[in-house]
Amino acid sequence: MGNAHLHSLHLHPVKAVRGPAPREAVVEPWGLAGDRRWVLIDDGGKVVTQRLLPRLALAAAELLPGGAVRLSAPGMLPLTVPVPRPLVTVTVEIFRDKVEAVPAEDEAAHAWVSSFLGIDARLAYMDEPATRRPVAPEFARPGETVSFADGFPLLLTTTASLDALNSLIARGEYADEGPLPMNRFRPNLVVAGTPAWAEDDWSRLAVGEVHFRVAKPCGRCVVTTTDQVTGERGREPLFSLGRHRRLGGKLVFGQNLVPLTRGTIRVGDPVRVLEQRSDRRGNRAADPGVGLV
Repeated sequence: MGNAHLHSLHLHPVKAVRGPAPREAVVEPWGLAGDRRWVLIDDGGKVVTQRLLPRLALAAAELLPGGAVRLSAPGMLPLTVPVPRPLVTVTVEIFRDKVEAVPAEDEAAHAWVSSFLGIDARLAYMDEPATRRPVAPEFARPGETVSFADGFPLLLTTTASLDALNSLIARGEYADEGPLPMNRFRPNLVVAGTPAWAEDDWSRLAVGEVHFRVAKPCGRCVVTTTDQVTGERGREPLFSLGRHRRLGGKLVFGQNLVPLTRGTIRVGDPVRVLEQRSDRRGNRAADPGVGLV
């Protein structure tokens, strides 16, 4: 672990949409600053993700100063959406949670996302991430909250584990689909310089001077089979994960993190494991639940 370092950072300002890869990011208690503060909802208030509409992989969101976003997609004129004033809220249904969020005021945004997706959809913004949505109680400590990520503030993956997974894919029935890029897993932090699957045993770590606890492994869904450039779906990596990384009834890749301190992290920062799990089997037997998409 002496050479472990932060290989890359990834922000997703709008859940399920492509985002930037900055050189540095501010860590807040609920995740990276600006990450997944915006979400797309249908006319019933349910969150719209690539699970339902893989076409979302074709859209991109640039984070602007103050939290506004600039949307772009093939065949669409770019559109800047300002942070809405908290005059009213709407109830957003995200998996088992119901969360209050502020709808985008600009009707142009409503028209833009509805036209691109082909359904009646709109953008909503999480104005108070410190109070709106707690982390799942079975894996949380008191007061921990999360933005519109699936369940936890951040997702960490490692380059060595992706290499190992791609080796498994290369020997499998759908070898022609590999090797897969890391963007299939939509992480926030990508770490290099570790052995494959070393992250399974981490309990607490530091990236630069910022400390995190490892809440649980990340169970993966159909989004990982979606090519993030074309929007097309295949069988991998779920086929190979199902054969080799089935933990607690879920197909696992990556680890969900909760920040313990605030600060700024930068690409190249050293990564130090501060605490290992005392029982390796305890981590591997845990129910991984859902991950970040």
